[in-house]
Amino acid sequence: MEKKHNKITKKDLSYFISQNTGLSVIYVKKIIEDLLNFVIIELINNNVININNFGTFKILNKSKRIGRNPKDKIEYVILARKTISFIASKDFIKKLNNEF
Repeated sequence: MEKKHNKITKKDLSYFISQNTGLSVIYVKKIIEDLLNFVIIELINNNVININNFGTFKILNKSKRIGRNPKDKIEYVILARKTISFIASKDFIKKLNNEF
C-alpha cells in the first residue's frame, strides 16, 4: 500500500518561511511570487537556472513525432512542444537520502 503524499502549497511555504524569519506572511508570499515569476521568465527566454545545492532547471524542446494509441492502434501527430527539466544537485540528493 502506497503512503499518501502531502501537498505543499505556496501558502504553506509562505507560512513556514514567515514563522522561521519573522517576516510577514504577505511579504514572504510576494517574494515567492517574484521568485517563481523570475524562474518562468528566464525559462521562457531559454536560460538555464542553476541554484547551488538544489538543482538545475532548463527547457527541453521536444520535436514533432508520431504517437500511437495502444488500445486501438490509431496514429496521432504529437506537436512540437517545450517541457521543463529539473536535475537535482548531488548535495540535494545526498540530503534526500540522509547521506550528509
